[in-house]
Amino acid sequence: MPGERNALNASGAPPAIGPYSHAVSAAGLLFCSGQIPLDPAGGELVGDTPGEQARRCLENLQLVCEAAGTALARAVRLTVYMTDLSAFAEVNEVYATFFERDPPARAAVGVAALPRGAQVEIDAIVAL
Repeated sequence: MPGERNALNASGAPPAIGPYSHAVSAAGLLFCSGQIPLDPAGGELVGDTPGEQARRCLENLQLVCEAAGTALARAVRLTVYMTDLSAFAEVNEVYATFFERDPPARAAVGVAALPRGAQVEIDAIVAL
């Protein structure tokens, strides 16, 4: 049905920490909410460095994508939010391991703060 949208909450991903869905599918795309580096099992912030935190964010996004029947490798756009842009190279190094071929479009944004004191948050738009 045109204009249909479906909210998704992925059982394997960390629970949302606010009134939002993990993702919403519409128009053949999956719009994933930002993921901070929370451990899916305990909900605690993990990773001491921006690179470690970026890895957990991307792993959490993978879990959301898998719950929707797609894969993070099908991402068309990601936004990386960082509290310290001097860690850009470190985050890029981890990011590149998730997108070795045909990486999606991306923006990196410096922010003053992120929820729970995270250093990195990443959201995604993924093809279904």
